[in-house]
Amino acid sequence: MQATYNPTWDLEAIFPGGSESEEFHTYVISIRDEMDKLSQLVEKFDSDAKVNDYMLSTIVKLMERTMKKLREAFAFVSCLSAQNVKDEKADLLVGKRSALSAEMGAIRTRLNQKLATIDDAKWDELLKQPDFQEVAFVLNENREEAKQLLSVELEVLINDLAVDGYHAWDQMYSTIVGKMNVEIEEDGDVNAYSVGQASNKMTSPDRALRKQVFEQLGEAWKEQSDLFGQTLNHLAGFRLQKYKHRKWDNVLKEPLEINRMKQGTLNAMWTAITNNKKHFVSYLQKKADLLGLEKLSIYDVGAPLTDTMKKSSYSEGAEFIVNHFREFSPKMADFAEMAFNKRWIEAEDRSGKRPGGFCTSFPDSEQTRIFMTYSGTSSNISTLAHELGHAYHQHVMNDVNGLNQQYAMNVAETASTFAEMIVADASVAAARNKKEKLALLEDKIQRSVAFFMNIHARFLFETRFYEERKNGMVSVERLNELMIEAQKEAYCDSLEEYDPNFWSSKLHFHITGVPFYNFPYTFGYLFSLGIYAYAKEKGGSFEDDYIALLRDTGRMDVEDLAMKHLNVDITQPEFWENAISLCVQDAKEFISL
Repeated sequence: MQATYNPTWDLEAIFPGGSESEEFHTYVISIRDEMDKLSQLVEKFDSDAKVNDYMLSTIVKLMERTMKKLREAFAFVSCLSAQNVKDEKADLLVGKRSALSAEMGAIRTRLNQKLATIDDAKWDELLKQPDFQEVAFVLNENREEAKQLLSVELEVLINDLAVDGYHAWDQMYSTIVGKMNVEIEEDGDVNAYSVGQASNKMTSPDRALRKQVFEQLGEAWKEQSDLFGQTLNHLAGFRLQKYKHRKWDNVLKEPLEINRMKQGTLNAMWTAITNNKKHFVSYLQKKADLLGLEKLSIYDVGAPLTDTMKKSSYSEGAEFIVNHFREFSPKMADFAEMAFNKRWIEAEDRSGKRPGGFCTSFPDSEQTRIFMTYSGTSSNISTLAHELGHAYHQHVMNDVNGLNQQYAMNVAETASTFAEMIVADASVAAARNKKEKLALLEDKIQRSVAFFMNIHARFLFETRFYEERKNGMVSVERLNELMIEAQKEAYCDSLEEYDPNFWSSKLHFHITGVPFYNFPYTFGYLFSLGIYAYAKEKGGSFEDDYIALLRDTGRMDVEDLAMKHLNVDITQPEFWENAISLCVQDAKEFISL
């Protein structure tokens, strides 16, 4: 008998009372107390005299505990602001979160710059001690980064000014988007939808509806474009000023270091993708033929090929995921089942929610929460599997030192895309007929198009925008031009109509957490394909190897991670070519069908 799952999450199990939680208020006070203690210890720590190993050990242990608690608090605030964009008290907590983040950033900056002054020979001795061996990679990474920064006073000032001069732009963007509504006419009725709900209709089989939604969304984004242009320009301006004073002339320096990868790896990946785009251009043309069109427009790329695709209830989607996870990894299946049973997922289709989906970790509680809007499509099931992959990644790292849990976005996307791949392949295999198989295979190929073309367009746009921003503010008109130019190049000019407003509608361009929130997705997708092929080859013995790889993601560069666990050199195109070949096979099968 099929289980019935509740599509709303349980936040009360973490901090009861929502944005008015007294327990959460007390928890934040305890974080502040720990941060004060940590700050005092860091101030006392003298790296010039004989290094006090015991004091440094105390600092590192307190840092680990405080960082876990901060992540816990940050995750709770993210969940509150996502579940109800009109929760004003949650908005106030977002501001407090930024202030806490700046304070912690200042403490870490002071510590890291003191570590940078320790004699190299003494430093090597320190890292060999039991208290530091486990976190040696992270400590060394922080020390090397500190050598490239400005003075402690200036870096602390930058962090403090960032609360209202940088992170606030991100907050303003989310506030504006949360209040936006789009009116859509369906079956003679006109209804108002949030941008998230309206965006879900872009996968409708009705082209007239898709076109209407695309145009209405376009008008909504255009109406706010002056404000969003300000957001984008000032975020980039803040970063560029910071880079200028640090004497960093490459805008990719920070995102590459955050993702612990080399420029050569990124170049090899994009080169391999560009060399294979012709197969996906053929797929787009074939899809246009099937839809009776000369060329697809941007709002047709995600269109389903049939209007008879089976819809699945939330509980049916959950059961499908758990069953197919079990074929690859019983431990991953058990975890997913637990997440559904304990209501770790917010999937209800209702207004007032933030658009998009995410997974966030509560490392102190050793829990996770997943946010999305589920409407029963196969794409929704894939998204749910994707976010469960993120959650499982954190789950297998719960007993890893907290400083080693800070894995980069590119490897974070590996576990999620791997989980998504399992479900996509299972969906194709479970197709009831040729027509459904074609549609499900096409849904799978759409992911390749998203990672190889859509995300490439984002990368090209952002790279070129930053170059122009160095010379001053970039106008909305020019932002639209840059966006269309990037889309035309990324899609090999295979579409009839593009989306000039994409720079304003995509949240990832406006977040302050990390710059260039694009290429890590493509890296994770292709890296996970390599792991997926490895898993099929290894069979039953794969599960423990996979967990070992995930547990190393926060304490290795990606090149070393790939060499250790897959025995491949990802700075060379061969690995990427081999991974892309699996996607090319899908495109060829689609065309032959």
